[in-house]
Amino acid sequence: MTGRAGAANPEALRLLKSLFGARADEEEDEMTRHRYAAAWLALLGTLLFAAEGTLAAEKLNYRLKWLLNTSVVGDVYADVQGHFENAGLDVTVKAGGPERDAIKELELGQAAFGVASADQVIRALDKGAPVVVIAQLFQVNPLQWIYRQSDAPIAQLADLKGRIIGVTFGGNDETIMRTLLAKAGLAEPDVKLFNVRYDYTPFYRRQVDIWPVYRNTQGIIIGRKMQADNEPVRFFIPGEFGVQFVANSVVTSRKMIQRNPEMVRRFIRALLDGWEAALEPANATRALDILQQVDRDTPRELLEEQLTITRTLVKPASTLAIGTIDTAAWKQTEAIMLTQKQIARPVNVETVMHPEFAF
Repeated sequence: MTGRAGAANPEALRLLKSLFGARADEEEDEMTRHRYAAAWLALLGTLLFAAEGTLAAEKLNYRLKWLLNTSVVGDVYADVQGHFENAGLDVTVKAGGPERDAIKELELGQAAFGVASADQVIRALDKGAPVVVIAQLFQVNPLQWIYRQSDAPIAQLADLKGRIIGVTFGGNDETIMRTLLAKAGLAEPDVKLFNVRYDYTPFYRRQVDIWPVYRNTQGIIIGRKMQADNEPVRFFIPGEFGVQFVANSVVTSRKMIQRNPEMVRRFIRALLDGWEAALEPANATRALDILQQVDRDTPRELLEEQLTITRTLVKPASTLAIGTIDTAAWKQTEAIMLTQKQIARPVNVETVMHPEFAF
């Protein structure tokens, strides 16, 4: 690096001269050489320090909300196709599930980023958690209700009157349905709420008129079975009746955006690039290949249909960028939870929205 203390080597001097605009003068006096040497050492030290800090900081965990299936196709695509690597990040994508809580892992420092639904975020804010939202993955909530085409169509909310409606007591679907009933001016005696389990038999046997499903997973499976039995189905979509209850979004901690804004920016842009690529019809074959690697129990032709439906939920319009945060929908979700006393106080969820990192 140096031939003797305080004397930089000629190549270093030439580099510094070019950087600082100095003339290529071989007659530099000793004081000037010492000045260049000090500048060279300071510059090199800064670069080494930055490189060491980057290597230590950019190895991070990303905790998903649920298991590895079509609903996380963009997350696994970004990983497998090298979008994170190309952004200079070493990301471990971790499956979620009922025993996993991305927000808790953010607080404990076990994950840098995670996926959570709006109700999880709002409950966490109510408890004082420093969580922030940097992108919204699903623009249309996949939680919908399935019912038979042979039944009277639900063209307006008043058409719910007299129906036996499946809900998971304590679940998001109960929250959404009670909001819809209130919006329609229907009281509990006007309908019958049926507590659903994982067994769909009550719906198949007509004990329940409409049944909650995730449109891109169970909705396809139940719809296929009903079609095979000559009973085609329809879907009741809450968003079409003015209730926008936000689903999966990407979250991180307030500390992360304050201390590592550039890392946040690189992470979310790499992630959303992965989602855009995964849902591009031209890349469908590659996306399905990747899904088959992580979801071996689902037949490819079913994965293909799931991918098609997922595309309409994440990117319902070609002009809408994946990751767009629907602030009005978030505020409505908070208002619903406050009305139903699921949170003790307003949390002003719009104040933790940070779309500037994605776009």
